[in-house]
Formats: sequence, C-alpha cells, structure tokens
Amino acid sequence: MTKTPATPAPCPGMGDIHHHNPEEQVEQLPRRLPVPELVVTCEPCVTQCDQRPHGLTTGPHHPDEESICSDSGLSGSPASSLELRKLSNASSAGLSPASSFEECEEDLMGYGECNRQTLTQDAGLFLGEPVTTDLCKKSKTMVNWSPPSVLVRKRSPWVQVVGHAGNFQTDSDGRLLKKYCECEQLCFLQLMSDPLRPFVPAYYGMTQRDKQNYNLMDDLLADFDSPCIMDCKMGSRTYLEEELKKARECPQPRKDMYEKMIAVDQHAPTAEEQAQQGVLKTRYMQWRETLSSTATLGFRIEGIKKTDGTCNTNFKRTKYKDEVVQALEDFVDSNMQILKRYQQRLKELRIVLENSDFFKAHEVVGSSLLFVHDQTGKAGIWMIDFGKTVPLPSPLSLDHRSLWVEGNREDGYLWGLDNFIDILTSMLPEK
Repeated sequence: MTKTPATPAPCPGMGDIHHHNPEEQVEQLPRRLPVPELVVTCEPCVTQCDQRPHGLTTGPHHPDEESICSDSGLSGSPASSLELRKLSNASSAGLSPASSFEECEEDLMGYGECNRQTLTQDAGLFLGEPVTTDLCKKSKTMVNWSPPSVLVRKRSPWVQVVGHAGNFQTDSDGRLLKKYCECEQLCFLQLMSDPLRPFVPAYYGMTQRDKQNYNLMDDLLADFDSPCIMDCKMGSRTYLEEELKKARECPQPRKDMYEKMIAVDQHAPTAEEQAQQGVLKTRYMQWRETLSSTATLGFRIEGIKKTDGTCNTNFKRTKYKDEVVQALEDFVDSNMQILKRYQQRLKELRIVLENSDFFKAHEVVGSSLLFVHDQTGKAGIWMIDFGKTVPLPSPLSLDHRSLWVEGNREDGYLWGLDNFIDILTSMLPEK
C-alpha cells in the first residue's frame, strides 16, 4: 500500500499524536543485546470466541470462567511446538497467544487502517460521531446499520498481538467491532464525556453483525504507517476481588490450571497439588501475578509487534527493571525521540487520571496501555480494554497507588504508571 507523504489528520478521540521533525537529530541509546524473542507465524482469526488457541491445554470449560471482554493474565504461551519465523505480511489476523497459565479469555489488539466517512445515521445516532452519555439509550438500539457506498482505502493487514482470536472484526469503514461487553460499553459511555476521552478510542455505540453484538470504536492505528505496537497491562493485579470471592465459593482443584502452572514452572505446584494434579483457582490467580513485573512494578508487557511483522509475547517472566528496560530499548529501536514522546504522553495521562472523576470512582483491572509509533516519528498511547473496569460503591474512591489489601479494592494503576515514567526517564540522557 502506498502512503501519501502528507501526514493524515488524527482520528476523532485519538488524542495528540506526536510528529517527528525530519530535521531533528535522532539520538541513539547504546545498543544492548537483543531481547530474546518468541517469533511465531500468525494464525488466521477464528470466528468462535470459545475456541482454544493452538497448543494450549486448558481442560474442560468451567461456568465460572470470565467473559469475553475480560482481560486478565499474561499473554505469552510457552508455545514450544510453534515454529520460529516471521509474521506473514499477508496475514489478516495476528497471534492467538493466550497464556498457557491464563484461565480466562482475553481482549485482543487488532487494528488496521480506516476510512473516516461519517455519513450513516441509525436510531437517531450518527455512527460517525462518538457516543456521549446523553445518547446511552440510543446506542443500545443501534443494530443492523448499513454504511453508505463510499470509496474505502485499502487497509494495512489487521494484526492481533495478544489474546484469543475472534473477539474483533474490522468494519467496511475501517473502524473496529469488538465483541459486546456491557461493562465495557458503560465505561466508554462515561469516558466520552470525561477528561480521559483523548486517551481512549472514540466510541460509536453498539452494532450487530451475524446476530452478534459488537461495540464499535476507533481504529487507533489508522494514521500510522507500518506501526510498532506494544500492549502493557497496568496495575498490581489482573483479577477483581469479586473473582476471588467467587472462586472461594467453590474451592475445587482445577486440572486445567495445574497444567498451565506446570507449563510455566514444573516446580511451582506444592506436593499436595502435584498429588491431586489440580490447583485452586484462587491459588492459581495469585501465583500468576508473582511471575512478572505486575508484582514488582505495577505493570507488565503483554506483547510487542515490530515494523517488520515479528511478534514477541514471551514476557511472562519479565519481572525486573533491567529486563523491562531492555525490552523497551528493543521496542523503540533505541530511538530517543520516540522514547521522549512516550514519556511526555505518559506524564500527560497521569495528570488527567489524577483529576478524572471516572478514574477515582472505578476499580481499573486488566486494562492496558497501547503504545504505537512508526518510522515517521509519530507516537501515541491510549488506554484500552475496560471489560473488568467496575464502578465502586459510593462513597468509596481509590487513589490507585496504595498497597492492595483484599477489601480496599486498590488496583495499583498509578503506582505502575509512576514506575513506568521513572523507567523511561532513566533511559533518557540527562540534560
């Protein structure tokens, strides 16, 4: 696909995109040894959300599993049987690397280029306009809409970096259809009138395709040319307190979780768990968080896709600052200008989060930050995945930095963001 040299305007709701000045001298960080990568061929996107990823042993389905819009757990399968090779540029779907130690279905990152035609109206709501809270009732009736016949520019291959295949589809106008989740819809409806709006995808309501409901939102990659993408899950835990309570109601050892545990660490199960060949869900959920930088830094890298199409989701044991620094250096290819733009964007986000009524009143669990940049120097960061972002009972509010103790519902989001900003700052040269 040929891109015009002119820089396209940002899509609605995409926030500020930093642009590279071609006259700027790009400083380079000292190169370290490359990060070990798990590079796998992307599988075609399946249509059934309950299909298990290739190579994953999960056992029978359990009724207490999380919904399709949840997004907890790591996204890197050991995938020992997968061949190491480059992601095909012709593929329209990405990896399906739901973690071998992830018992829940995850959200995806699937984005392509979009056409910004905004002419269709349905149920009194223009689909080309982002939804506001005033249009909540109308958005719920928005189904079976048909966009007008317009010229649509060719999209870049749609890439799914982490999670289960089947949760995303692209629309004819380039926007994304994500399998409907009421919790996520309610979050978007509030976010469209919150100061955080520039930091999340613009939301256009609910639509339907093949009898399946979807949330319709902006394609965050539309204005990037062969972008590099990184998904970082924020917070000190990726499970809700309600999930722990629910798991305790039926403390049944789970063989599927035992198999996921030993796939990561054969010595992790206790002698009793080895004898039973099963672990309790509560034990598994809490053990899982100790493996990565979720426990040590309040965020973790889920997956990275580079410009050349290679994908790396082998970050499930990336736990300490020096390991994160090495991964970030590889992600930006030691480009100091991109690194600086990411640091500035995170600082802006922190200020807005600290003043957001939505953020203060919600437990934000399993949500990610999507980092995107390309070779032209453009860079942006957005909050995504709100399937497990739940409102707090009044008058409770969170500071998102306090240590989590069961019952206080603190999620550690700002603690993780503080650490992320500090790491990026430490990677930049002193003035």
